[in-house]
Amino acid sequence: MRITETDALIVVDVQNDFCTGGALPVPQGEAVVGPINRVMGKFEHVAFSRDWHPSDHCSFGFPPEYRDGSWPAHCVQDTPGAEFHGDLRVPLDAIFVEKGANSGIEAYSAFHDTPLYDQLRRHEITRVFVAGLALDFCVKATALDAKRLGFETCLLADATRPVTPEGGDAALGELAAAGVAAVRTDALS
Repeated sequence: MRITETDALIVVDVQNDFCTGGALPVPQGEAVVGPINRVMGKFEHVAFSRDWHPSDHCSFGFPPEYRDGSWPAHCVQDTPGAEFHGDLRVPLDAIFVEKGANSGIEAYSAFHDTPLYDQLRRHEITRVFVAGLALDFCVKATALDAKRLGFETCLLADATRPVTPEGGDAALGELAAAGVAAVRTDALS
């Protein structure tokens, strides 16, 4: 699959808190860094999203079980957990968006309440490739929104990881049903 100037890579939430040792680690989350770094240079346009929560964010619950759909505190603004993974290559000229910054609103998609759509359209992007963490939450939501917003959308299947295997399988099914193509990074040229 040939990458052109109308393609963009969207890297979702590859942050310390979602990797080993973080507040809300995705199993093997750091494994996405290598594939993302390998393909990043193929793209003229790269966008990075990150969770950027205030300390009183509505998604934060209380241990031990979080059965109400809440999460442990994670990616709190200006903390080491909110920083991008140290091995991730982050170009200075990339597009950056922060999501979940409003304490009263949960935001999984990199398009939710961010300027990402406008920035991609300004660069005349027509196709996006989505990678990052976690497949069954923020990656899925970002890919579905990209498709809904009119972008041809591909999931970089070897550059994402789910919170749970069952959630990952369900996400892949939902994405396929929506017309999001799953491709591997080694298929890009």
